Amino acid sequence: MISSSDLREKEIINLIDGRRLGFVADIEVNLEKGRIDALIVPGPGKFLGLFGKDNDYIIAWNEIKKIGIDVILVELKNTIVTNDEEEKKN
Repeated sequence: MISSSDLREKEIINLIDGRRLGFVADIEVNLEKGRIDALIVPGPGKFLGLFGKDNDYIIAWNEIKKIGIDVILVELKNTIVTNDEEEKKN
């Protein structure tokens, strides 16, 4: 079993292009089903997840390929989702 604090300590690596995406800043949880739906990583240009662009990496649970000791390997084809696009989905 892995805790949310454990997830925050692991670096996210995209297997598609080998890019380091950063560290988990937030977790999207489905309370009805009791599961994690997505990991959210601050996008490029953000400092401490606060300052910078409004683009984040939103990594759906099915895009996670392996959770290792130090890193989380993901397969992201569309790497950046803007917060505006995410709000339109909801």
